Amino acid sequence: MAASRAKDFIRMRSKLLLLPLLTILAGACSKNSSNHPVIPNVPVNTQLNINSQLYPELRQDGGYAYLPEGYKGIIVVRQNAGSYLAFERTCTYDPGNDCLLEVDQSRLYITDPCCGSQFNLQGQVIGGPAISALRQYRTSLVASTLYITN
Repeated sequence: MAASRAKDFIRMRSKLLLLPLLTILAGACSKNSSNHPVIPNVPVNTQLNINSQLYPELRQDGGYAYLPEGYKGIIVVRQNAGSYLAFERTCTYDPGNDCLLEVDQSRLYITDPCCGSQFNLQGQVIGGPAISALRQYRTSLVASTLYITN
């Protein structure tokens, strides 16, 4: 009987020890989500002809084009002749600001003119207050048509 009570006590004690840790972790998660606003999710289902005269920059590696779709717009970046990436033009640091992300004149990175965050052409953070990568859309190239969806 005493052995049974001892086991019950040990089980209860271990659960009580975990409770403060779980509370701290839950608080950290809730603070994280409120400190980092979420970019609204809007349906994206668009296409473009990469050989179109409207998108001459997409004919060379590192070239880019801006599209009006998405929450605030989309940046399409050509990685190489068969690979294109598409990103939301909203900074992950402050999605509510009025700025649109832009490809820098050097064509080496994407920048937010409001907060100064910088992202490489694969959408990863390389500088500034942003800590999350850009929202990326799916791309699929079929012949000369690039499909962009989420």
